Amino acid sequence: MNAPLNIRPAASPTWLRWTASVVGLALLAWSFSWQSYPLYVMTQVLIYGIAIMGLNLLTGYTGQISLGHSAFFAIGAYATAVLSHHLGWPFYVGVPVAALLCFAVGFLFGFPALRLPMLYLALSTFAVAVVTPQALKWKKIEWLTGGVAGIVLEKPVFPGMLADRTDWAIMACVAVCALCAFLLARRILGAQFGRLVDASRDQPLAAAAGGLDITALRTQMFGLSAAFTGLAGALSAVATQFVAPENFPFLLSVSLLVGSFVGGVRSLWGAFLGAAFIVLTPNLAESVSQSAPWMIFGFALLAMVFLAPNGLSGWITGLWRSRANSSSTRP
Repeated sequence: MNAPLNIRPAASPTWLRWTASVVGLALLAWSFSWQSYPLYVMTQVLIYGIAIMGLNLLTGYTGQISLGHSAFFAIGAYATAVLSHHLGWPFYVGVPVAALLCFAVGFLFGFPALRLPMLYLALSTFAVAVVTPQALKWKKIEWLTGGVAGIVLEKPVFPGMLADRTDWAIMACVAVCALCAFLLARRILGAQFGRLVDASRDQPLAAAAGGLDITALRTQMFGLSAAFTGLAGALSAVATQFVAPENFPFLLSVSLLVGSFVGGVRSLWGAFLGAAFIVLTPNLAESVSQSAPWMIFGFALLAMVFLAPNGLSGWITGLWRSRANSSSTRP
């Protein structure tokens, strides 16, 4: 009889968790004095961090590659926009509903797709990413999606002193959602379900021989991954107050993959490093050339492959551990 597999995901160092908490609270307080543009950039980093975290749940912990997460980002954004614009739902109700919808869509899509070989899974997700923006322009549902023109949303209204600091209030709400998503992902990966998913990735034959339904595990994780990315899309709609098909091209999926590999595919906090990279790089590089961001993305991927295969998070953690070990061995 096979021994039970018990493979835990690597935990972030304690010092890093405490440091991140203190820095996050200090940054949140300091940001109250920021102007609109820095707040917008920070909001985008947090939003894409949630999306990349969702992609990491799939890529890093099940070993499946998705080229279609821009579609789930779009579904989350449009679900929130439709609920707000057509039904008058407040964003704090529409956002979680959008995430649940994306979980359902991801689960239903993943059930047949994850039975395909890796190449065909990648192709099927690629097809979804390409089709989704075109489907949103379909004439028969233009009354719902706004067609090419998209949907313009009203800016959220906050009470009290936050009424004049709407941009900060939105950023703070996104930060709270990012923290909740991070804690939920850690809980999932630390639970038995997460350990079984990890086992199905590292030792699929042994896991299957032990009676695990690998396809079912991966399908559930695909749904969770889609829910996280859909949550990010929903928050993006709230932050920008606008959705349109052109906002969700296939290149968005590529950007999320780049951010995942730069930050580290098996790191939750590394997702936010990757998000900072894909948000800040275009802003800094487009002053040189329109194609400069993608050139930098390409060089960054090569650098990660050869110099830091575990991403920036893995490099930082490894550097700290090597220093800690060297200091502990000194006489």
